[in-house]
Amino acid sequence: MYPLLLLPLLLLSSPIEASVNDFCVADLSSSDTPSGYPCLNPSNVTASDFVFTGLAKPGTINPLIKAAVNPAFVTQFPGVNGQGISVIRLDILAGGVVPLHTHPGATELLVVTQGCITAGFISSSANTVYYETLGKGDVMVFPQGLLHFQINAGGVTAVGFATFNSPNPGLQLTAFALFANSFPSALLEKTTFLDDAQVQKLKGVLGGTG
Repeated sequence: MYPLLLLPLLLLSSPIEASVNDFCVADLSSSDTPSGYPCLNPSNVTASDFVFTGLAKPGTINPLIKAAVNPAFVTQFPGVNGQGISVIRLDILAGGVVPLHTHPGATELLVVTQGCITAGFISSSANTVYYETLGKGDVMVFPQGLLHFQINAGGVTAVGFATFNSPNPGLQLTAFALFANSFPSALLEKTTFLDDAQVQKLKGVLGGTG
């Protein structure tokens, strides 16, 4: 009986070898890995590695979608490496849209700070569409890996900030994945049920070939 009672005390008093790192600022001169970037030598780390000032202004507007995404992912903000977090600024002009897309590596949480945004996602189990029109201060979550979108729902530029539970959430725009590359038209027509005229139109808009 007594040895069993003493066992927790022995475990607590035994030396435990552990390594605890306060942070791992990304060494962007190296390649990314499934576990993130290697750590920058601590002697080369400065306070500026933990600060990102780029979200004070919009990113470059894409004239096709009339929207801009200004990211603070690990490649722009090395201090988030290994922290399981990142953020973007989203600006959508009147009539603009962020088309259907996914983030394979992260859940997204959107906070609207200006204007109105109609946003939604599609479930993978029943293909149910969940969407709402969001105003200033409203928040919506987009589950990891699911198709989702944002559309300006007002007459002024809409602004939002989205956080992700990954320093590198990834991005795949559905329309661009299908029609902005060399995916053969015959295969696209078979796999999307679109006719050749529709496929060629979309390839013409998005710059695809084949």
